[in-house]
Amino acid sequence: MARAAVRCGAAAAALLALIAPVTPAVAREPTPGLDQSIAPDQPLATDRAVLRAGHVDIGPRYVDDRWTLLVHDDAERPVWRSTDETVLHVSDAALQTVPDDPAYSFLDVEAGARVHVVPQTQQPDVVWIGWNTQDPRVMRDIDRGVTLTLLGVRGPGAMTVYLQSGNFAAPQVLWRSAEPKPQPLWVEVNTHTHANWVFTRPGVYLVAIQVSADLASGEQVSDTRLLRVAVGDATSTDEAFTASADIPSGPAVQPASDSDTAAPDRSGGGRSALIALLAGVAVLLVVALVWVQVRGGSARRRAERERAVRAAAAPTDGDPTSESRP
Repeated sequence: MARAAVRCGAAAAALLALIAPVTPAVAREPTPGLDQSIAPDQPLATDRAVLRAGHVDIGPRYVDDRWTLLVHDDAERPVWRSTDETVLHVSDAALQTVPDDPAYSFLDVEAGARVHVVPQTQQPDVVWIGWNTQDPRVMRDIDRGVTLTLLGVRGPGAMTVYLQSGNFAAPQVLWRSAEPKPQPLWVEVNTHTHANWVFTRPGVYLVAIQVSADLASGEQVSDTRLLRVAVGDATSTDEAFTASADIPSGPAVQPASDSDTAAPDRSGGGRSALIALLAGVAVLLVVALVWVQVRGGSARRRAERERAVRAAAAPTDGDPTSESRP
């Protein structure tokens, strides 16, 4: 009975693990020295652009009162750009050699291999990709922060995004295209961060990113876009503009009440009710199995006592009636 209860408890725990919400990562060590402010009247560019160098962020902004994920081009005259009309071109100036260090095993690339790296610290000849939550209306409207979720990547190789502080700390992996499930990242309000973006092979990458948030008004907002990245000098930016990918948008992942903790889903209603229902079913399964085991054991003990009483009362010494009746 105890073994069966343990087995059922393990099965219930596995079920609860499957239905638990995805826990967002938290960028705990943003790049230092990235103070900036964004003017509320910065325009939305309508032309196509290939950004080969300079400072670029992805981030939320309202366009015609609609919550939208855009590219912020911090040029001499900063503008916001549509992801559909923007290609980030990572040139061969970004090529680096993977070090022979177990700390970088998460890249799944052999030591000594050459990969394209958009570094956490700006280099003049490499486009510098980060993210921000600094649009004035966004800062006014959101409740504590936003969640940036990597939904999927289509490309010739793998993409990994990670942070690493300057004090020889271990890398903090934020996104890996090798992971099949959505990967949420919690970003506080008024945040500006840059990370290391690693692309293992040249070619066109389409990166599906969702930005979602709870507003101070109680409304929930979400938008999903494809970030277009052309990796390598020989990669066609025209191909990057025309490429398409069918990557599911996925559910929005909402922030937690504490900005230093993971951000659980606060959508309430459907998802929470489903988790509670399945958790209840798992508990009932455990209770039912234990009840069946206990009842079965009691029935066996009662039958054994009855057979013992009949055997004690039956005649012996060869009496043909001495054989116990079933």
